[in-house]
Amino acid sequence: EQMDILRKGTVEIIPEEELAKKIENAIKTRKPLNVKLGCDPSVPDLHIGHSVVLNKLREFQDLGHTAILIVGDYTGMIGDPSGKKKTRPQLTFEETRENGKSYFDQASRILDKDKTKIVYNSEWLSKIDLKELISILGKFTVQRILERDDFTNRMRDQVEVSMHELLYPIMQGYDSYAIDADVELGGTDQKFNNLVGRDMQKRYGKEPQVVMLMPLLEGTDGSEKMSKSLNNYIGISEDPKDIFGKTMSIPDTLIYKYFVLCTNVSAEELKDIKLTLEDENNNPRDMKRKLGVELVKMYYDEETALRTIEEFDTIFIKKEIPDDIPELEMTENSVRLIDLLTN
Repeated sequence: EQMDILRKGTVEIIPEEELAKKIENAIKTRKPLNVKLGCDPSVPDLHIGHSVVLNKLREFQDLGHTAILIVGDYTGMIGDPSGKKKTRPQLTFEETRENGKSYFDQASRILDKDKTKIVYNSEWLSKIDLKELISILGKFTVQRILERDDFTNRMRDQVEVSMHELLYPIMQGYDSYAIDADVELGGTDQKFNNLVGRDMQKRYGKEPQVVMLMPLLEGTDGSEKMSKSLNNYIGISEDPKDIFGKTMSIPDTLIYKYFVLCTNVSAEELKDIKLTLEDENNNPRDMKRKLGVELVKMYYDEETALRTIEEFDTIFIKKEIPDDIPELEMTENSVRLIDLLTN
């Protein structure tokens, strides 16, 4: 039953049979699994693209397992090279700490805050001296690290790869060893990093973690990965009317994917939604409205969601004046129209 729930929306489970065995053992011994999710403190503002892995972590929580959120305050000073065409700007330790706190506050809109264990990887990485670092690096080859496309593509294009970037997957892998992770969650762009964690545990004689990869979510433009820099995102802490309004702007082709990855609707509801969307007699807009309501409910509450859809209908369907509208008072007796509009 747990596997049926956890398979939903996943791209790959490496290896799936090991996860089933780990869950069986957890049930027999009544010892929950340690489920790891590393968060990148270079991004303090979360959007629903981040919610894809956070929702999966919440599923593990609801099944009784231990959610461990690792804030990469030390690895954040390196910067994750995944998907990057050049070296990322290095953050200070203080910046990674501050961003990590913001991440946890927002993630708590999805996770059960009281049942989430939050740790900073500086707790163990800061204690590694040069002697131990040499020992850790000796467990991996340059060829293994250069297998990742990000590095080989940059070298092919004669774009520099800094030495500290090569450490990133090894340090992230050490996190899995340090906390005895049974499962690590990540997007498909994290496959290399997560598998290094599995290798790290093996090399230290520990039972390797299972890697669970979730799809990357396209943004509201329908083509590029959701990103704040591309302005195609729906922020989880945005105003409810913005969450709903942006949801109404997504392409029809993404409606079902958003339902699967970003909401908590049941498997039965998903079947009905799929059938409705496949029926050409139905207007996809109705399902998009339902999606918008579900998202606002997740990050606020049902009352707010209903109020938001009423306001949306008032403005965009009935073409009426909204309840909340800014007022501007002019002090001049007369003003040029162009100046009025500018003000």
